[in-house]
Amino acid sequence: MRYVALICARGGSKGLPGKNILPLEGRPLIGWSIKIAERVKRISRVIVSTDSEEIAKAAKEQGAEVPFMRPPELAKDDSPELLVWQHALDYLENQHFYIDGLVVIPPTAPLRDVQDISNCMDEFEKGGADIVITVTDAHRNPYFNMVAIDENGYSSLVVPPINRISRRQDTPEVFDVTNVAWVARPQFVREHDSTSSLYEGRVRSVYIPPERALDIDTPLDFRIAECLFSEKKRSFV
Repeated sequence: MRYVALICARGGSKGLPGKNILPLEGRPLIGWSIKIAERVKRISRVIVSTDSEEIAKAAKEQGAEVPFMRPPELAKDDSPELLVWQHALDYLENQHFYIDGLVVIPPTAPLRDVQDISNCMDEFEKGGADIVITVTDAHRNPYFNMVAIDENGYSSLVVPPINRISRRQDTPEVFDVTNVAWVARPQFVREHDSTSSLYEGRVRSVYIPPERALDIDTPLDFRIAECLFSEKKRSFV
């Protein structure tokens, strides 16, 4: 099967300005995703979609292709990422470069391992899935310790259990979705518009250990990543 890795990195991060090119252990954050993708032998090309010239320059220096700039309407805070994926597929198809799977590798999960991405591709190649997502242990459980607050200020469980639950261990098992990797069938991406959800298709998942599932969105997340990197002494040849 033929795969292309797509790394989506816009320039307007609000939670952590400039996060995609912040230096992490001597490499811009986006560089860790690029180098991981390069090590997955089944991936033919590594493409970065960005609206930022600064990110584009850093991505090229790290070895990725930046064959187009993302249009402004796809780089807003509320721009659906699904449309960004479609935009990249448009480019590939205009080149007559057809793929069996689009491997989306967000730049904000630098602690992932090569095997995590390979496992997603293995799951995809089993067939029967429109998209493969990554999940990890949930920090909270909507059946036990997640509440919504109504207009009168009263709190209630997000998902009221059918039977009384007094211990977390008795709740149905749930998982957090991570940004480690996504593998999608191109036609599935094509069939959906900006109002669609990726979860409307046949969704399979791959489990990622919490220590590799960190998603950087805030300064605190970045500090945690620095600590974890320092402990692991990660490096690429």
